[in-house]
Amino acid sequence: MNYINVKLCWSKMEYRREIDGLRAIAVLPVILFHAGFETFGGGFVGVDIFFVISGFLITTIISEESKTGRFSIVNFYERRARRIFPALFLVMGICIISAWFLFLPGDMKEFADSITAVSLFLSNFLFWYQSGYFDTVAEMKPMLHTWSLAVEEQFYVIFPLLFIFFMKLGKQYVLTVLSILFFASLGFAQWVSITNPEMAFYFLPARGWELLLGSLISLFLYRVKIRNRIANECGTGLGLLLILYSIFFYSKITPFPGVYALAPTIGAGLIIVFATQKTMLGQIIGNKLFMRIGAISYSAYLWHQPLFVFARYMTLNEPSKAMFATLSVVTFALAYLSWKFVELPFRDKYTVNKRVIFSGSFLFLSIFIVFGIWGRMTDGFSNRVDRSFGGDIGHLLFHQYIDENYFDCEPKVIAEQALSWNGFLRCKQSKEGVPDVVLLGDSHAEHLFIGLAEVKSNSNVAFYIKSDKPYIENPEFATIFNELISNKKHQKVILTMNYMGRLRWDVEGLYDGFSGTIKALLNAGKEVYILGDIPKYNKDAQICAYAKNSVEAVSYCYLYVDSVEYQRDMYGAVLTKLSKDYHVPYIDIYSPLCTETKCGMIKNNNILYRDDNHLNILGSELIGRYVAEKLDL
Repeated sequence: MNYINVKLCWSKMEYRREIDGLRAIAVLPVILFHAGFETFGGGFVGVDIFFVISGFLITTIISEESKTGRFSIVNFYERRARRIFPALFLVMGICIISAWFLFLPGDMKEFADSITAVSLFLSNFLFWYQSGYFDTVAEMKPMLHTWSLAVEEQFYVIFPLLFIFFMKLGKQYVLTVLSILFFASLGFAQWVSITNPEMAFYFLPARGWELLLGSLISLFLYRVKIRNRIANECGTGLGLLLILYSIFFYSKITPFPGVYALAPTIGAGLIIVFATQKTMLGQIIGNKLFMRIGAISYSAYLWHQPLFVFARYMTLNEPSKAMFATLSVVTFALAYLSWKFVELPFRDKYTVNKRVIFSGSFLFLSIFIVFGIWGRMTDGFSNRVDRSFGGDIGHLLFHQYIDENYFDCEPKVIAEQALSWNGFLRCKQSKEGVPDVVLLGDSHAEHLFIGLAEVKSNSNVAFYIKSDKPYIENPEFATIFNELISNKKHQKVILTMNYMGRLRWDVEGLYDGFSGTIKALLNAGKEVYILGDIPKYNKDAQICAYAKNSVEAVSYCYLYVDSVEYQRDMYGAVLTKLSKDYHVPYIDIYSPLCTETKCGMIKNNNILYRDDNHLNILGSELIGRYVAEKLDL
């Protein structure tokens, strides 16, 4: 996370050790959270603390310079470029070199997109756009953490101009406007954190209030000086408690960044307002160790995510806690080096002049953008490596095939509320008109569609899906069930889903959920069928496709039957009981993929999966044919 070094940028205000100490309090839990140390379950709030600090410092700098008539928008962005770009460019360059030798084409293509987005300060939009069911796990994205840099830069494009505009109209307007924007952003964040958590996490309007809180604190301190030692100790202590509570008691499931984000941000604000070197807690927060960690916190933030990602990629597994601890130490070693030999020299305007900063920034940003576009156009520089097996991998070809060969689903009301991915509607059918056969569930119903539609060419096959369990009482499926039940046409409905992913080994609700669904569909005159699921593998299909030898192929592309049985045991007995209780056919779909000893995602030298748990086109054709034969559809 970036920051403005008060010592270098503030000519009118003394350097505050407590702010560098607060940066240390922010960056340490972020790194430990990303390293997977469960104790720091809310470590992600460190980013929110950085936002408050940044808002405070930027507002103070602009206020001080405006008061003396020294503020220049060009100089403002020069300081931003000096502060952000040198270390960022270094990390991006090292990441590109590492990814070139480590990443397979699919991952390289995504990485190239992220390099483009970072260079355009739009990485928060990219990762928001990518977030969802088919997203590569966050732990495998080297530049994921740059979303926060993008949020700040977008804020810095708007805020200085807005601030100066209202300052010229009258200082009394500034506080009013910022307060209105603060509460509007906070209200939006609370609403969207419930309705669209991914947008809330990455979107500036949902994060802006945190930066504006820092701005309001700056304006408050500009008018009020608190000199009561007891008040300073109590305020600092309360702020520290709020931050520590957030770090140790929040988790990934905490709705964020709505009202829950008030604890760490208000905590940071209290420390900024009340902490001084004349108080005991202020001295603790501003101690030499914390001050030095805070000084290198930006570089530490930049380095930690790539180190963790490349370690995961090299081991093909989650590294041990000992390795993560070692990598955390390496993070700070690299941070110190890049701070001393990259950050500090470029902040010195006598060593590096304004022309070099602006021209160099433009040059490197252009190079990175060209690299990113080239990486996308060449499918992740796919010529770097040779494939061992054929078949489509990744989700793009699968969805393109469906989009080009099939019709949007009917009735229209279902299509209007359907999911989408990369602009592709995820609700299709093989012919126009009311469908005869409906695949109902999640993406594991969707991936059977191509095969079933091709085998049952005389029928109209459709898939209706949501990223949730297909239960009659599930509000996500309300429109779908209303249309199915109200439609009097005789239809065959096939129920299935990603049981492992949806149930998380909690199968208690499966029987009741499917019972209500089956009864409602049978009462509506539908024929109901239940399908099991395919094996989930430990490695992505991309890793299997590029296996270098038979040993790697066995390791990456197969599972022993014992492991597969362990997956199937989670739901198989429940589905069997449902089949008997309601006299509806149930079919296990492992057979086409498994022998007596192992199951594989390859057949006849072709990949059948597009990731670790979704069928590709060939896999869909294989399983679709098997389902049609077994169920006599």
